[in-house]
Amino acid sequence: MAVKACLNGGRTKAEHRAVPETPAELAADAVAVRRAGAFAVHVHPRGARGEQTLARIACDSAVAAIRAAVPGLPVGLSTSEAIDPDPFARAAAVGSWMERPDFVSVNLSELGWAGIVRAALHAGIDVEAGLASPGDAEELGRSPFTHQVLRALVEVEDGVEGARAIAERIPDGIPQLWHGYGERTWEVLRYAQAHGIDVRVGLEDVLTLPDGRSAADNAELVVAAVELGG
Repeated sequence: MAVKACLNGGRTKAEHRAVPETPAELAADAVAVRRAGAFAVHVHPRGARGEQTLARIACDSAVAAIRAAVPGLPVGLSTSEAIDPDPFARAAAVGSWMERPDFVSVNLSELGWAGIVRAALHAGIDVEAGLASPGDAEELGRSPFTHQVLRALVEVEDGVEGARAIAERIPDGIPQLWHGYGERTWEVLRYAQAHGIDVRVGLEDVLTLPDGRSAADNAELVVAAVELGG
């Protein structure tokens, strides 16, 4: 069992003061979560006004800062349509990066996902296939990328039952990593870790610890997830 840290997502400091936004803040958080036991980080770079972006300068700066602070720590970026609804623009952005991340997450529920996967693989970037439903898992199995993805990212809002329904339809041989959202996050993580499945945690997904207390920061969430795995 291993823990990946999702540092910010679309959250802002208005939601939690410890949400990292700038390259320097992302780098400092990457140092902290690595020390807490995370094997990789997933981040959403921000533009000049604090908005999520796939723009080359912002993404290159974020990835470079993290790599300088924590050499060897795998760094992943999002390609979510919440950042840019145009799948062609997202694919073009992935191909434009000079400081390429180790992996990107691509949601199979989103229009144009295959083109983004293709752009990432062409650029030498690994792909996490984001699966939010059993149908997404079946779509992965029918695609030409089935055994080219780094892992299947099982992401659910309805707890363990939803995650299991997705996992049952993931083709054999593809590593899985599970995560939840909000109050059901820890339910999903407990089950996954009890079954030897890698997990993700961080302020992008949840703001509270397993006992309901507000988490101080990403590092405290990672520590809690590592402790679940015992």
